[in-house]
Amino acid sequence: MKRRELLKGTISGAAALSLPWALSRPAFAVMPPGEKLLSIVRRTIEVNGRAASVFGVQQPNGSAGLHYQAGDAFKLLLRNETAEPTIVHWHGLTPPWPSDGVPDAPLPLIGAGSDRAFDFPVGRPGTYWLHAHTLQEQALLAAPLIVANPDDAGRDEQEVVILLHDFSFSSADELLAGLTGGGAAPMQHGDMAMPSSEPMDAMDSGAAAVDLNDIDYDAYLANDRTLDDPKIVAVERDGRVRVRIINGATATAFTIDFGELEGELIAVDGQDVVSLKGRRFPMTMGQRIDVRLQLPGEARSFPILALREGSQERTGIILSPAGADVAKLATQAGAAAPALDLALEAQLRAIAPLAPRTADKSFDMALTGDMAAYRWGLETSAPILVDRGDRVEVTLTNTSMMAHPMHLHGHHFQVVAIDGERFSGAVRDTVLVPPMRSVTIAVDADNPGQWAFHCHHLYHMATGMMSTFGYRI
Repeated sequence: MKRRELLKGTISGAAALSLPWALSRPAFAVMPPGEKLLSIVRRTIEVNGRAASVFGVQQPNGSAGLHYQAGDAFKLLLRNETAEPTIVHWHGLTPPWPSDGVPDAPLPLIGAGSDRAFDFPVGRPGTYWLHAHTLQEQALLAAPLIVANPDDAGRDEQEVVILLHDFSFSSADELLAGLTGGGAAPMQHGDMAMPSSEPMDAMDSGAAAVDLNDIDYDAYLANDRTLDDPKIVAVERDGRVRVRIINGATATAFTIDFGELEGELIAVDGQDVVSLKGRRFPMTMGQRIDVRLQLPGEARSFPILALREGSQERTGIILSPAGADVAKLATQAGAAAPALDLALEAQLRAIAPLAPRTADKSFDMALTGDMAAYRWGLETSAPILVDRGDRVEVTLTNTSMMAHPMHLHGHHFQVVAIDGERFSGAVRDTVLVPPMRSVTIAVDADNPGQWAFHCHHLYHMATGMMSTFGYRI
């Protein structure tokens, strides 16, 4: 079943839900007091010396994305200034279901030249992001969404936000056709007019082979730039920096390398964790990490690099105090980065875990796939259907030979088991499930709707790896 058909089926019994939180208005209507304006636009950036037409998500002053404080209202007018219909998902927030931003679940795409208004509590502080829930995500229709903690206002700390992406001069439709042999294109949500990457051959379709990457991209970006022309962030000697990193790539996992700086991991997916020190931290697609750095007193520059999984490609930014030299960095490392695993996940502990409680409902979900045929799916013995107030556990078992970053909309969940071994792990919204491994998550059913539950690899989702976490109406 195609993703769009699947989601339409889930909402057929949900017509009784009222939809006051996300309403269309006449184009360019007068905005109420206190409402922010965010515009989806087309823009041109330079990649590898070539001009590229991509999307942008901007405030009137040109800044990308959104910044709130916990306790604020998410009172926003989203304006589509492009010639294509689109929609935006507020990744990591927990809005009412009609504000979620999945096509036809329940609201349609936002038409060209149209507005849509939102008004709901912004929720917990954290590092979140916003992105298209269409193939337009490949064309950089994504931006940071930061919810600051007012308690941090007095910290003597600089904030640096890094949005990672994988970039192709080919359109997402072309990439998808290359992966599927031209036989599948279920996500038909507008023309991805992005001015050439080619899909990779599977490493080996044999039973024992693990596939790490299925697309070789033209470039890997950090804040829209490659290492040929990286973003250089001015910092103070002996200063403290909080780095918020968002893996907005559609099909690429990274290891974040802080080099000689030892970082303190303080949050994942916007949720605080018991701090862990280290110089390298893995990030799959859709995940975020917050890392606190203490810079030395010397006038030296420090790169923060994102190393493509299983490959030598890399991107990143450079922290540079006044007077420091900035060395040229190659876009290729000397050795391939490691494959992501669950070693860090097993060490993470939430600062605010879910209250201890026995699950009211439990589900098993198999993550299935065939790399050669490029077919992906999610299989359960029964649909995930819950009642408000339930504690729900879902065991995700990956039977395929590619890793899958599984994302649940509208909720935060806690990782409570890896391969059947119970522990009280991190609170997240996106978790990696490597090949032939299982991860169990627990979630409190406190936000009624018919929520998307899917792999955050764009092309896996587009070819069937999407399901629903549904509430009884």
